[in-house]
Amino acid sequence: MNFDEELKTRISRTEEIVSAYLPEPGDYGARVMEAMNYSFLAGGKRIRPLLMIETHILCGGDGRLVAPFMAALEMIHTYSLVHDDLPAMDGDELRRGKPTTWKQYDEACAILAGDGLLNYSVETAALAFDMAEDHEDYIRIAASMKILYHHAGIYGMIGGQCADIEAEEIRDLSEDMLIYIHRNKTAALIRAAMTIGAVLAGAEDETIRLIDRAADCIGIAFQIQDDLLDVTGTDETLGKPVGSDERNNKTTYVTLHGIEESREAVERLSREALDIVRDMRHRNEFLENLITWMINRDR
Repeated sequence: MNFDEELKTRISRTEEIVSAYLPEPGDYGARVMEAMNYSFLAGGKRIRPLLMIETHILCGGDGRLVAPFMAALEMIHTYSLVHDDLPAMDGDELRRGKPTTWKQYDEACAILAGDGLLNYSVETAALAFDMAEDHEDYIRIAASMKILYHHAGIYGMIGGQCADIEAEEIRDLSEDMLIYIHRNKTAALIRAAMTIGAVLAGAEDETIRLIDRAADCIGIAFQIQDDLLDVTGTDETLGKPVGSDERNNKTTYVTLHGIEESREAVERLSREALDIVRDMRHRNEFLENLITWMINRDR
């Protein structure tokens, strides 16, 4: 398998799946819908929906119910970025080489576009109920919706983002709080992606628990790598300004432990995640390579 070529193919396929659920701008709400679509189509790698479908395949799923959840998850991820970029948050003007939503439109429209994406994600995920063929499908869809909005909410991503903002004012940030931030701000949606993929495939509880642990390791390692790139990367390779953590007085794993120890943590966490995935009943070589690529990426 040529991973780079296969990755491009699967990202393109995932892009088609998730983009098909975007709203058609119309009526007096057209501007906010245009801003939603602009944000969503700004060139993301679609890693989270890709993780969802590949974990679904790993667990023996047939793919019938996954598409609405793939799109809903990416809408949630996109809205979080739109709000992260706002002047009240990180104040970034560039993302993926393009003006951020508040710069392209205006601050009020960006806030509403984020709100719109979050609300529309609920409508989109609920479309899976129309695809249900039996009682078990309904149970799995309901369980998946609970997982998705738990991890996206105050006990997941939003809680982590709040703690991340508060951490800017804490001079001696504890290790526990930092891992809480990573586990919730970043890992929560990765956990949602992979566990939903397993649940919709009808995986057993122990398998779902192990998948959740692997996803947690991936998410934390992914964030540490992101922090490393903010120090070692360039504006050109990342498509956004580097050094934003330092400018915003953020304590990261890198500021606490340094570059080398941070790289060691990434390696340790990725090894644990891969051991779990490789020990499943089925094998998914592409998923294994995807995890390795995610954690060791340079952009």
